Amino acid sequence: MTATPRSAPEIVRTKIVATVGPASRAEEAIRGLVEAGVDVFRLNMAHGSIPEHQESLDRIRRVSESLARPVGILADLAGPKIRLGDLPGGSIDVSEGDRIRFVRGTESHAPGEFTVTYEPLLDELAVGDSVMIADGTISLVVDERTGSHATCRIVQGGTIRSRQGVNLPGVKLSVAAMSATDWQHAEWAAAAGVEFVSLSFVRSAVEVKLLKELLRTRGSLARVVAKIEKREAIDNLESIVDAADAVMVARGDLGVETDVASVPMVQKRIIRACQRYQKPVIVATQMLDSMQHARRPTRAEATDVANAILDGADACMLSGETAIGEHPRLVVEMMRRIARETEKQYLADRWHYMEGRFLAEKGSAGVPVQEFLPSPEFLVEGLHPITQAVVDGASRIAGELDAKLFVVASRSGLTAIARSKRRGAVPTVGLSDNPATLRQMALYWGVTPLAMEATHDVGVLLDRITAWGLAEGRVQRGDRILLVAGSGFGTGGHNMALVHEV
Repeated sequence: MTATPRSAPEIVRTKIVATVGPASRAEEAIRGLVEAGVDVFRLNMAHGSIPEHQESLDRIRRVSESLARPVGILADLAGPKIRLGDLPGGSIDVSEGDRIRFVRGTESHAPGEFTVTYEPLLDELAVGDSVMIADGTISLVVDERTGSHATCRIVQGGTIRSRQGVNLPGVKLSVAAMSATDWQHAEWAAAAGVEFVSLSFVRSAVEVKLLKELLRTRGSLARVVAKIEKREAIDNLESIVDAADAVMVARGDLGVETDVASVPMVQKRIIRACQRYQKPVIVATQMLDSMQHARRPTRAEATDVANAILDGADACMLSGETAIGEHPRLVVEMMRRIARETEKQYLADRWHYMEGRFLAEKGSAGVPVQEFLPSPEFLVEGLHPITQAVVDGASRIAGELDAKLFVVASRSGLTAIARSKRRGAVPTVGLSDNPATLRQMALYWGVTPLAMEATHDVGVLLDRITAWGLAEGRVQRGDRILLVAGSGFGTGGHNMALVHEV
């Protein structure tokens, strides 16, 4: 008996990164999040122990295997985050005009005295410097500094609690990019085989390269994600994006380290740089923050997610919403719904744009082309120019022929990135026999990772992808499939584009 083909699946191209935490660590919770649409799980190394993170990783792997769906894992290193020490009583209320003092040591013994985890702080502060506490909700300015203390005036008051984060916008710190704990966590990530490792508070490309070198010397092929959240990172944006494998717009600390009013335009600038360098980019922090408790997002939050997608984000990230929120699965489902509706209009608008441009160029009626993003200025490291040219040409052909699938066969995943960054409207399937590559493809916009045994026989490969497409409801008889793959001659790049009619 012939199996009945499935109905065409709902395609959502924007990827979802979800943070694992107390609300989502259980295996059934992880399963529910994957079923709801999570593509990559973030392990926040600032919280929890290595055994706890290993347990979460093992659960994610089991769920991924049982659902036959590649899911990536991102180990997020804490970086040089400065935190307050413990306060007497655990907290203190401060008001505008009050004065407090930062003192040396690890313990404060009097109300209004604070210690921090960064020992050289008093040596690097200067009169007039701003100090932000608790993600900028409390702000201070340095009025006096001596060898033993720095006196600060409260500009915006509130409740200060033990271990809250401290930001020093505009202050150049000598702190190392990675602490001893970060090194330990990076080594664990390398040994555990995670797909992505992110570096917090990046200031220069050198820091990114050091982490990449650490991972490579440990035998890891993990992609390094540079988190942009400091003024120095904005100043060195081009070189950092060039050095990184992927980028995160970390808007939490970014909105404290820089003027919060500039964050929307900085986000657009970062995403544009990632498009030029062909680097996947994640937009993070407070995307659906109210849904930590509420069952629906605010209209502003829904608009924020949509605008990030329209800006060109490859993925949107959930933090507290899935780590400690009351409705983790509901949040993921909502983000997926917003992405789906945004992409419908996004692709429709591009169709009309390209139809107008095509007619203007040809001066006569023609078939609208679904690709319009400009070619990248820089190739991804390791991507051959022939591969890029073939992908670009094949993308145009796929649009002109109204292909139903664009298939990329890739062992490393670099060709899938090249296709992803062109924002092809034709759904993309990334084939590989490498599980790590498939899990990395889970982050790439518009790419569906699909495990398939390697073969040099193109006919066999087409038979397999056709059978899968029919069974999954992705194609019907008479539909066209565009395949990009290596032909086994010449430079060895992906130098073949083939149109197959089902």
